[in-house]
Amino acid sequence: MPVSIRFFGVAAYELITDQGQHILIDPFLDGNPNNPMKADQLEQVDLVLVSHAAFDHLGDTLAIARRTGAPVICGGEVKAYLMAYGLPTEQIRATTWGIAVEVAGVRVQPVECHHWSQITMPDGSYASGQPMGFVIYAAPDVRFYHYGDTAIFSDLKLIAELYAPTIGCIGISQPWQITDQVPGPGRMITGEMSPREGALAARWLGLETVLPCHYIDADNDDVREFERHLAVAAAAGERVPRLVVMNPGDVIEV
Repeated sequence: MPVSIRFFGVAAYELITDQGQHILIDPFLDGNPNNPMKADQLEQVDLVLVSHAAFDHLGDTLAIARRTGAPVICGGEVKAYLMAYGLPTEQIRATTWGIAVEVAGVRVQPVECHHWSQITMPDGSYASGQPMGFVIYAAPDVRFYHYGDTAIFSDLKLIAELYAPTIGCIGISQPWQITDQVPGPGRMITGEMSPREGALAARWLGLETVLPCHYIDADNDDVREFERHLAVAAAAGERVPRLVVMNPGDVIEV
């Protein structure tokens, strides 16, 4: 069967492998504007991956894992948070860059991610840890890269050399409709990667297909700028990935 990829908005995806496993990645669903799917509507969940502890990535992991019993792959800080709220340690596989794991019959390669991860624990203390990107082996010829909120860094080329992702999501914007939930002076101007940086990252990764993300609505200037940068590179004779722009609820097959 073909691999199916459904986008929920921001960086939340459902990946259905060629063997039929349903994988959720950064399942920010219930608080996610424009997302048509609520966490309790998911009928099958075989595995949950969490790149880091930000509210718009950790999302509904705890509720989904409790309801479905699905195992969770995450970093140590997310494991500590989930356990503090009663999820058993046997249900959580903590890992970090370089430590490949197989859970629920799915091979997952955690990869370097230039970001941060911090969360408030039930007692008011903070837990912090190492954010991750992922290369998920969805089929013999389909390797899905999830960027995990990374900024651009040159060793994306090394990820391409070692793991050869074929399709991937790249954050090129901010979910502007919810950034007021992150208080502070001034304003954010870009996401972790600007559209120009995201276009370069997609080429460095050697992707065949790129899915821009980290937005609520695809009809925005950042997506259009990302598309322009890829078009300029293609016109200059550079190899660029096929661009697929998705809105929350959209599904593609690979």
